[in-house]
Amino acid sequence: MEYLDFELPIKDLEEQLDKCIELGKQSEIDVTETCGKIKDKLDKTKKDIYGNLSAWQRVQVSRHPSRPYTLDYITAIAGDTFQELHGDRNVKDDKAMIGGLGKIDGQSVMFIGQQKGINTKMRQYRNFGMANPEGYRKALRLMKMAEKYNIPVVTLIDTPGAFPGLEAEERGQGEAIARNIFEMSVLKVPIVSIIIGEGASGGALGIGVGDRVMMLENSWYSVISPENCSTILWRSWDFKERAAEALKLTANDMLGNKLVDGIIKEPLGGAHQNREEVYNTVKKEISKAIAELKTLDADELVNQRIDKFSNMGVYSE
Repeated sequence: MEYLDFELPIKDLEEQLDKCIELGKQSEIDVTETCGKIKDKLDKTKKDIYGNLSAWQRVQVSRHPSRPYTLDYITAIAGDTFQELHGDRNVKDDKAMIGGLGKIDGQSVMFIGQQKGINTKMRQYRNFGMANPEGYRKALRLMKMAEKYNIPVVTLIDTPGAFPGLEAEERGQGEAIARNIFEMSVLKVPIVSIIIGEGASGGALGIGVGDRVMMLENSWYSVISPENCSTILWRSWDFKERAAEALKLTANDMLGNKLVDGIIKEPLGGAHQNREEVYNTVKKEISKAIAELKTLDADELVNQRIDKFSNMGVYSE
């Protein structure tokens, strides 16, 4: 089990509890009361820490190496009905962007999302979840296929941003993301988008124009990461905590500013603490959203989606 810096008090108490339990097993001493007191203190410490996370600490939780990624959710939700589809039919198959058909309780769904790696080799293979233009063009190809067969689209967003390399720009990174945003705004099937981890910049927006946009409790959504914001404004990463607060990137901030439609509760300590619970919660939210959106005809669906995003950022003095 890996611990973040602010989780060290929890680590100490969990180690004490393990030693207490082990002592009880290896001796005839009754340690029930002592273990109970440590457990009570552990539960209180967890509630105190996770109930008062700063914006930067939520960013850290969203990046926890044990946190489930897109394929974990798809496998848990769709099971063996998921069939991955590959390639943009132009350049190559981008491994940072995955997609394919699956079923949720008998309902066919087109899943699309960014995929990170669980170790160094896989992170390189998946390009750290940063898609190239062909990744976004693959995503668009799958969305248009879903539209042709009247299948809802579910996008799972978890990316530090679109790949910023020279070759990506040469192949039209900006155009690919802009094209996706345009095409998604007029897609004639329901779109449900969920930020499951990091939701950074155009990398997230490229698959994030949904009829329902939701965030997991410890995810974040912003035009830029705290580190890069700090580098631009202060020429150093040292102010990333301050930048995270200023960016208003947490789920509560985004819901308060009416930029997302809902927050999906996570288990205490983050999604990685109880994967089955968060898989079931996400599955229920997707099913609920699709059921609501399927009652709308195509024109009404598109008009509502356009109105929703057009009204973002509008204010009067």
